[in-house]
Amino acid sequence: MTEPRDTRIKRMKMRSMRRGIKEMDLILTAYAYRNLSSMDEDGLNTYDALLHENDQDLYQWVTGQVSPPAQLADLISDIAQTFQK
Repeated sequence: MTEPRDTRIKRMKMRSMRRGIKEMDLILTAYAYRNLSSMDEDGLNTYDALLHENDQDLYQWVTGQVSPPAQLADLISDIAQTFQK
């Protein structure tokens, strides 16, 4: 059984809020509330995969300290732009 779109988005918003470090809570929550509802299935799949990554790695990718993996590079760039606004 597949998860309904609205339930999936709610789950991902909650997971964005409840990270391991406060900085990633703030960054991902802002991004999730601005963007998840308008994402297509591929975008949601990529964001869902990102939520399984380690917070310390995510923070380094978003802040440009370390290059992200190729499959997440576009999403990380988009998140970083949201974070900088």
